[in-house]
Amino acid sequence: MTQNPFGQSHNQTNQNMHTGAVPPQMNHGGHELFDVHEALSGTVAALNQAMLLRPHVQDPELLDILDRQYRFTLDEYNITVEAFKTGQDPSHPTGSYKMKQGNDFVYGLKPSQPKKPMQSVSEITDEIISGFLLGSAKAGASMKTMAATETCNPVVRRVLADSVPNCIEMAYELSIYQNKHHYYQVPQLAQQDMQQLLNSFASSTGQPGMPNNTLQ
Repeated sequence: MTQNPFGQSHNQTNQNMHTGAVPPQMNHGGHELFDVHEALSGTVAALNQAMLLRPHVQDPELLDILDRQYRFTLDEYNITVEAFKTGQDPSHPTGSYKMKQGNDFVYGLKPSQPKKPMQSVSEITDEIISGFLLGSAKAGASMKTMAATETCNPVVRRVLADSVPNCIEMAYELSIYQNKHHYYQVPQLAQQDMQQLLNSFASSTGQPGMPNNTLQ
């Protein structure tokens, strides 16, 4: 009996397609496998990067952020791997990351030195480290969102989708930290331009009439 690239016979594959009798650990599509593999590889890279950067952190506040985000990300990585390998609910649900920063941004640009690549490891600073961490959090949100939209397994899809807000929260915490220390400056539009954009959309009221698609 001939085998398909995924290790199942043609008869078995056709039977599964008709009955839906796919074991949970095999309930994965091809795009799902590749995209979740990419997302998990990105998480491993982010964790490894945080481990390498940790000895160079000077600010206790940044060290606290790094450690809290590392512990949370590691736990989230473990349950994602568990769900991916088994196709079933992990040992515990995805948690919700809670940041310690406030929500206030300082707006406006102040003169600063142009950014340029480091010439040696001795030049590494908390600004550079927090920038690396922020980039990892943003990349994680993108990769997990893409993987979730390609995922067939309902448990893996939910675990990935639940993880995306945590990546966003971590990125937000790091961006506020950077902004507070003037590493990340946030420009604003002139008030007139801002007001015009804020008022460029209006709410829709009432029940719209649905088009009549009745075939004649």
